[in-house]
Amino acid sequence: MPKIKKLLIANRGEIALRIMRSAKEMGIQTVAVYSEIDRNAMHVKFADEAYCIGPAPSSESYLRMDKIIEVAKKSGANAIHPGYGFLSENEDFADLVNKEEIIFVGPSGDSMRVMGSKLAAKEAVAKFNVPLVPGTSTPITNVDEAKAVAKKIGYPILIKASAGGGGKGMRVVENENEFQSQMERAISEATASFGDGAVFIEKYIAKPRHIEFQVFGDQHGNVVHLFDRECSIQRRHQKVVEEAPSPVLTPELRKKMGEAAVNAAKAANYYNAGTIEFILDEDMSFYFLEMNTRLQVEHPVTELITGLDLVKLQIKVAEGEKLPFTQQQLTIRGHAIEVRVCAEDPSNNFLPDIGTLKTYRRPQGHGVRVDDGFEEGMTIPVQYDPLIAKLIVYAETRELAMDKMIRAINDYEITGVETTLGFGKFVMMHEAFRSGNFNTRFIENYFKPEYLLGEQDLEVEKLAAALAVSFSASTIDTSKATATIGNESNWKKNRL
Repeated sequence: MPKIKKLLIANRGEIALRIMRSAKEMGIQTVAVYSEIDRNAMHVKFADEAYCIGPAPSSESYLRMDKIIEVAKKSGANAIHPGYGFLSENEDFADLVNKEEIIFVGPSGDSMRVMGSKLAAKEAVAKFNVPLVPGTSTPITNVDEAKAVAKKIGYPILIKASAGGGGKGMRVVENENEFQSQMERAISEATASFGDGAVFIEKYIAKPRHIEFQVFGDQHGNVVHLFDRECSIQRRHQKVVEEAPSPVLTPELRKKMGEAAVNAAKAANYYNAGTIEFILDEDMSFYFLEMNTRLQVEHPVTELITGLDLVKLQIKVAEGEKLPFTQQQLTIRGHAIEVRVCAEDPSNNFLPDIGTLKTYRRPQGHGVRVDDGFEEGMTIPVQYDPLIAKLIVYAETRELAMDKMIRAINDYEITGVETTLGFGKFVMMHEAFRSGNFNTRFIENYFKPEYLLGEQDLEVEKLAAALAVSFSASTIDTSKATATIGNESNWKKNRL
């Protein structure tokens, strides 16, 4: 396998920059691609070469396989890194890159196919004794047959459409008495929505935790895991806070889940970076959920607790090198937490709040890392994901990491758009998170928009009170007013 001399990054924003930095440290030239709206983006300026591949819509630019291959050939790039999102899990793209004799920094198209199908993935990992959520392995339409399966599994159970998505054709059944009516409703809704009435029956996990394991394989059959990440703080089934390691796993359970993750990767003949996602129930039983066949958004927390550069490792594996370590040589050091800083308004159901960054000042200091793709004065495009940055902290213990994150959020100054920084601080300060006793329903159980709005109103009241005291003394001492707010977070200060 030839060495990578010039790397095209088929992506944008913070992940493109993050990949380029590691590549440049390895003496590899970098090639950026960009849409017309990203002409002045940071990844375009940072790369050694940059090429426009189309209009703003991703379907006309970042998803155009032909344009990306054309740029790779034109620039002389002998490798392509897909980042995450866009074409990163497209097996046809991986195949096309390899067919053109360009190195694809990722897994094979065949591995993507196996893990890209829920049924194929479950069938593959089951052969390696990876635990699956109890339920049917094939779709079912017969009510009596389904009822027998549900009784064997034990209530509550989940009925979900085979061809479904978006929650359609999905029903939670608490007991046998309501099974038939809920089954009929699920079949009817699935038929109306997807033209297919087949459904699956699964054990319903009432209070699940989302825990994933970073796996890495080389092209010589070696596979290891790089430990776990806790990803249970989610909105709309998308992660907003991640940490490594999980606060609830014992060393014994971590070892067991890690071995299952490695087996799941082996089931797909997997190499390069990947993530095995598990559901963990209240009884600390875990079940395979799916595999992400790419680098994850939250990979920095794994880098910080292992001391590894995952992008450099990806490149070396793509070049055909063996993994430079064994499972026994890997250890966890300290604790890392990541908060996704998105242009969203948590007080308005986390809806996107696109605009221009009037103020943008990153936090600094020991153990603070910011992966971003924006600068002050830049506008966040409406065409793409509203992620502004990933704020990551590292400390010796989880408690110290939480406290460091609060300080970093307070130091992060952003105006012009609403962001998720306030929500991140809410999480860090909440007793459920600090104790480690939470699950994927954290927002549903604990968060209300008025909690953030209330803090804003409180700051206004504090300022008014300080000014009132100053007026009553016939002297306006503004230092009292600014001192009242100065100890609070800049994200709140900028909302006034």
